[in-house]
Amino acid sequence: MEKKAILIVEDDPNVGESIRLLLKKKGYAIRLASNGKEALHFFRHEMVDLMITDLVMPKMDGIELLEAVKALKPETEVIVISAQGTIEKAVQAMKLGAFDFIEKPINPRVISWVIERALEKQTLVLQNRDLRLQLEDKFHFKNIIGKSEKMVKVFELIHHIAPYDSSVLIIGESGTGKELIANAIHYHSPRATMPFIKVSCASLSEGIIESELFGHEKGAFTGAITSRKGRFELAHNGTLFLDEVEDIPPSTQIKLLRVLQEGEFERVGGNRTIKINIRIIAASNRDLQEVVRNGNFREDLYYRLNVVNIRLPLLKDRREDIPFLVNFFIEKYNKRYHMTVKGISQRAMNLFNDYQWTGNVRELENTIESILVINSPEVIDIQHLPQEIRDFKESPEVISVKIGTPLEEVEREILIQTLRATRGNKRRAAQLLGINVRTIHRKMEEIEEFSLTSK
Repeated sequence: MEKKAILIVEDDPNVGESIRLLLKKKGYAIRLASNGKEALHFFRHEMVDLMITDLVMPKMDGIELLEAVKALKPETEVIVISAQGTIEKAVQAMKLGAFDFIEKPINPRVISWVIERALEKQTLVLQNRDLRLQLEDKFHFKNIIGKSEKMVKVFELIHHIAPYDSSVLIIGESGTGKELIANAIHYHSPRATMPFIKVSCASLSEGIIESELFGHEKGAFTGAITSRKGRFELAHNGTLFLDEVEDIPPSTQIKLLRVLQEGEFERVGGNRTIKINIRIIAASNRDLQEVVRNGNFREDLYYRLNVVNIRLPLLKDRREDIPFLVNFFIEKYNKRYHMTVKGISQRAMNLFNDYQWTGNVRELENTIESILVINSPEVIDIQHLPQEIRDFKESPEVISVKIGTPLEEVEREILIQTLRATRGNKRRAAQLLGINVRTIHRKMEEIEEFSLTSK
């Protein structure tokens, strides 16, 4: 383990040497400076973790040196010592960022303890800084690829709204990158070091969603053998991301509205009011205004969530981004799987550009990963592409129906052709037809029954 470097700044050689000998025995790397200017020279040319400086010195006193050091390297901890200590000077030093103020004569045990605490604090600060940098790198805009005009506008909006606590509603189909956008907003906000809690509302049944969001008290229901914090409590001082928010049942929407308005709630089965401070980012793959008109989502809640609205374009509506995405994912999986795929041929890229990508960016990424894992090609070419991309032809957007065709048959044909156009994606088909996914399932069952009885 590398020794911590400590700089002692003391114009009295005897005091400086005694501190040096004490700390050398502790295993620190020690440097000595007799005045502030000499100390600053060390800072500009050598690594210093901690500085111990006298307060009263010629040319530059300890307070001036403290200010200069904190301006150069804020992470450096500083301990000020003086035989002429005053409360005013001690307060001034602490306000300027000193870790502690120690009066002479110096007690070896005291200064050793203070140094240990100062270095522990510095280690924690540096670890938090490194973690934040890692998170910023992971969720940096470079990971949300887009040079098209539509995506540039999205990036500009994120930069503008990230510092504020306003609620954000992200609208976009599955695979367009709603979670990546939510990550980018959180990790570029003042809450970046606080929790970022994600909830997929569609995956929670109506019976457990309130417990998941708001927590529950022991004995609140069968199986509640202990009290449990919900996602709102876990996200305190941070951000809560509610994905597929349109699937929250009406009874829970009322409680969510209260949290947004008042910043408080009670756990299921409890009567203690819990206060929280969080930012809400919600996402939906449907037009929430339409869901409101259909009576399945509260209008007042919609307006509370929709303070800032971000609409993500379909991949097929920003085709100019496809080449950048392809190359990004090739590089990503080259690194992950230690491969050396050089790129993609132009004829293969042409097919990628023509394809509809109903699964959007997620489908494109999964396709690239699959090609690399299965084929390990030097260059991706047509023979490496999935059959559906090689055989793809633009689906007709018009369905012709003869006059006099029974309405039941028209409905069935429209449903079948829409499912074909979406390659079996029932949620996408439901969006195109303006109906619920459950209706799609019911209609398909009716079609199957009709096929069986007509044989």
